[in-house]
Amino acid sequence: MAEDLVLDSAIRDWVLIPLSLVMVLIGILRHFVTKLMRSSQPPDIKILKENQVVMRARNLRTCANLIPAKSFRSRRVYFSNEENGLLYVPKGQAQNPQAQMLTDPNMATDMMKKNLSMIIPQTLTFAWVNFFFSGFVAAKIPFPLTQRFRSMLQNGIDLSTVDVSYVSSRSWYFLNLFGLRGLFSLILGEENALDDTQRMMQMGGFGFDPTKSLSAEKDSLDIIQHDWALPRIEQRAESILRKLTN
Repeated sequence: MAEDLVLDSAIRDWVLIPLSLVMVLIGILRHFVTKLMRSSQPPDIKILKENQVVMRARNLRTCANLIPAKSFRSRRVYFSNEENGLLYVPKGQAQNPQAQMLTDPNMATDMMKKNLSMIIPQTLTFAWVNFFFSGFVAAKIPFPLTQRFRSMLQNGIDLSTVDVSYVSSRSWYFLNLFGLRGLFSLILGEENALDDTQRMMQMGGFGFDPTKSLSAEKDSLDIIQHDWALPRIEQRAESILRKLTN
């Protein structure tokens, strides 16, 4: 039977709040350090053009039902035509991110700086949490959870009698590590340098391949079914007005 614990207010004041504040401050500091470590080389014009093409094709796919069928088909041919379409990439022209990194030393240097700015603060912060706050029950989630969440929420506490909804200090560190991206986007903007998930993907895949985005967007645009929304707009407006008047 799981036991209910009474958490001391001192744990909130000296463990939970300081740990959260330190994680936020370290994240903001990492953002500015990463910006300072970036190289001042201008962006690649080809990559910028390809990103703009992907955004335009995505907007067309999202708003496809707001234009007539003829206009949509002409725009789709303009993007996905296999002769001169903007999204079409011949097989021989596909870029290899690994080869591009080997030929461009600045890309390898920037990636190494980004990885160091991620690994070093996380290692030091985890050592600090593990040394000072190991074994603390820091918080309680206000809804019940199954036993599958025990290993995630109670890291560092080897007690099977404690309810699953209690969170250890070490688990609170990991929750803050991967759950503060929304707060950093609100504070620092969407173009912040703290997206650890994307950076881990880059570490495993050696960078981003824009040709894959072009091919994926072309496939998505080819399979979309056009259904013009204007002929039914009067019926929809009439049904909405009837709901409002009733």
